[in-house]
Amino acid sequence: MNKGSFVSWSGGKDSCLALYKAKKQGYTIKKLLTMFSEENQISSSHRLREDIIRAQARAISIDYTIGSSSFHSYEQVFVANAKKFKEQGMDYGIFGDIDIEEHRQWEERVCRNVSMTAVLPLWERERKELVAEFLQLGFKAKIVVVNRSMIHTGFLGEDLSFSILNDIEECGGDPCGENGEYHTIVYDGPIFKHPVDLKFGTDIIQVGDTYAHIKVNS
Repeated sequence: MNKGSFVSWSGGKDSCLALYKAKKQGYTIKKLLTMFSEENQISSSHRLREDIIRAQARAISIDYTIGSSSFHSYEQVFVANAKKFKEQGMDYGIFGDIDIEEHRQWEERVCRNVSMTAVLPLWERERKELVAEFLQLGFKAKIVVVNRSMIHTGFLGEDLSFSILNDIEECGGDPCGENGEYHTIVYDGPIFKHPVDLKFGTDIIQVGDTYAHIKVNS
């Protein structure tokens, strides 16, 4: 049975854990798809540049594709890339959503449009349990975006840890970040051949969010 698949890849902990679990379930991951804002050429939610995605892809030995879109053309561009993957022999799309039904329905619909099947390895798992499993497996991630209206900007640049999760929870945030409290970049772990060496630059403030300029140390 062909289990060739692509992963909807943000560079963060949920898509990484979904990839890890999909591989354990026998899916063959052939491509990472990361959606970028065509306006500023950074990833849509995690604010990562292509050199970061490229470094992650090399570290886990999986090819990547960037889908560049506006807010309004997001679905069109996503489906166009999924269609190409289908033509290349992939039958499954792997997604890292946990419990937001609207997201699941969208993922199933866009995959169905190109005769693919959406797979959500983290679906309906308890949020705190998942992020604990992520850390227990040995993955390493840094917080790269924080929503200033939800948690303190002091978390920016911190390594994700049980201590940090407790601090986020004490601030009233979801430790898994599912409400948009924070986003991460994964730089090491069981699927990585080697760590991604990151350097943090000056913080950038946008409406509601603070995020860090990051580059790969050469």
